[in-house]
Amino acid sequence: MELEGFSISVSLSNNSLDGTTNVTNITLSHYYPHSVYMAAGYIVAYSFIFLLCMVGNILVCLIVLENHRMRTVTNLFIFNLAISDLLVGIFCIPTTLVDNLITGWPFSNTICKMSGFVQGVSVSASVFTLVAIAIERFRCIVYPLRPKLTLLVAKAAIASIWILAVIIMCPSAVALTVERIPFHYMVYNDDLNNTIPLYACYENFIRPQMRKVYTAILFAFIYLIPLVVIMVMYGSIGVKLFTSKIRVVKMLIVVALLFMLSWLPLWTLWMIADYASLDNKQLDFLAGYIFPFAHWLAFSNSSVNPIIYGYYNENFKRGFQAVCKSRSFSCVVQLGSKVARCGRKRRSRQAHSGNATFRDALNNHNHFGVGVRNRIHNDNLYHSFSRVENRIHVYI
Repeated sequence: MELEGFSISVSLSNNSLDGTTNVTNITLSHYYPHSVYMAAGYIVAYSFIFLLCMVGNILVCLIVLENHRMRTVTNLFIFNLAISDLLVGIFCIPTTLVDNLITGWPFSNTICKMSGFVQGVSVSASVFTLVAIAIERFRCIVYPLRPKLTLLVAKAAIASIWILAVIIMCPSAVALTVERIPFHYMVYNDDLNNTIPLYACYENFIRPQMRKVYTAILFAFIYLIPLVVIMVMYGSIGVKLFTSKIRVVKMLIVVALLFMLSWLPLWTLWMIADYASLDNKQLDFLAGYIFPFAHWLAFSNSSVNPIIYGYYNENFKRGFQAVCKSRSFSCVVQLGSKVARCGRKRRSRQAHSGNATFRDALNNHNHFGVGVRNRIHNDNLYHSFSRVENRIHVYI
């Protein structure tokens, strides 16, 4: 039998000694839910924004650290934005890509908690830093005669940003857990004799309503309120500078619109998944095709932030040029090229043995349940898993 789509339901009959027949319904899902071309498209798209995020934000950090004249209040916030965006790239993009390429959660409970928590904190810090930049620019431009923020105040604000980000994500860290989904198995290569138990990393709140409330709180504090503040701050700046610096006004409008548009689809999907009554087919379609694009679009905001806050600043522009021309940057590029060439040679030598090792790992069911404890599941756990599996790895 060949699996169609993402999953199918199968009924198994078992005749007992007393003559009764027990029927068990199980669900089988592809281990790789996408075609080769679709998976390749995901890999290329996510790899592109990952590289853009890494290179751009690392350059921003190097420019601020190596040039003492760049250590202003605004640039300190931009440096913090680059750090948080780097964490988004490191912890969010690869994990989300793996989550989109395979079914279920292949890692331990500890990684589940740490991954979701760090992702949420990094994204929250990135958003809060955008708000801090908007407020700081508003103070400097609209009220130029007021005392400017000092570096000490800016550092205190940055510390507050990270503390607030940690606090708002603590409920998620507590609720995140890995559990085995009962009567649900993954099938590798359409071989029904090679099935793998399905484990899920998701938010296991005491009451289902708590998840909905928490989603609404996150939507308000990590998207809606920051968006309103940014729009008000940049709108006031635009009115102040409209007659003299139209280019600055355009740049600020682009910043606000980019933030709003890049995160709006993902937040909309999260609200729909938690509050709309969708059947399993609709949820599977969202999980397989819509959520990956929404995640990619949201992460792209972290990738283009160095362009928005760096390219339009002449000091950053000159810093980019200086770093790219420096001897240390050339050495890093050459070292990266050598490592890549060695990696390709090693993979070519180990291709055959590597495939055998990977298949042996797939045959080991315990490999996918490291650190997982057996728990009692309620009747609606599978439906809860279907609704929340797309917000656990990339949390915001």
